Amino acid sequence: MNKIETLSIIIPAYNEAATIHLILDKICGAVLTGSIKKEVVIVNDCSKDNTVEIVERYIAAHAGTDIRLFTQPVNAGKGAAIRRGIEHARGDYVIIQDADLEYDPDDYHLLLRPVLMMGADVVYGSRFVGGNPHRVLFFWHTIGNKLLTFISNMFTNHNLTDMETCYKLFRADIIKNISIHENRFGFEPEITAKVARIKNLHLYEVGISYCGRTYAEGKKIVWKDGFRAIYCILKYNIFKRK
Repeated sequence: MNKIETLSIIIPAYNEAATIHLILDKICGAVLTGSIKKEVVIVNDCSKDNTVEIVERYIAAHAGTDIRLFTQPVNAGKGAAIRRGIEHARGDYVIIQDADLEYDPDDYHLLLRPVLMMGADVVYGSRFVGGNPHRVLFFWHTIGNKLLTFISNMFTNHNLTDMETCYKLFRADIIKNISIHENRFGFEPEITAKVARIKNLHLYEVGISYCGRTYAEGKKIVWKDGFRAIYCILKYNIFKRK
């Protein structure tokens, strides 16, 4: 069993003015096991809308909540925003949270359970296992995600079902000691490859709910990111093993 005093929640945000206050409400309302505290680290990836103004108003209206905002000097991508958020995280464990409403903070307790009960070091939240609600959307996106996970598993020798999931929970000292290079969505295969090489690491996976959004609703990942993911799987599992 591992003890957690504070969970750091890193939110990379780019043009999420429509939803970021809603996800912050959900995070603040999420009930964590025991007396675990929450700190929220928002990294604005040089948004062109009023994301910053909304977050600043939210922080001012919730003075008792531990929320910090950092802004990137240029739009560098989700991976770069996560990297900066990790640098500023002060908790015992770190979880990634998208600024939209696809992933539900009420599932935090599901990811924390293997940590508290089984001594997990890293926990992935899978959209493809378990009995939690899933919005029915894109067939080919699902096939693409499963294919990327399959290829990743071939090299890591793991049996993950959802390598591309946003919900990844890390012991802070582990993630802070991993050098992250990918600036966009290549973060997912890169971190999975590097986590897989850590000796004696306890990696778990739990089923989570998922309410995916359409491109009209603001979804950003495109088919080109899938090819980049394959490149990153090969790059970090074969050519950049150090």
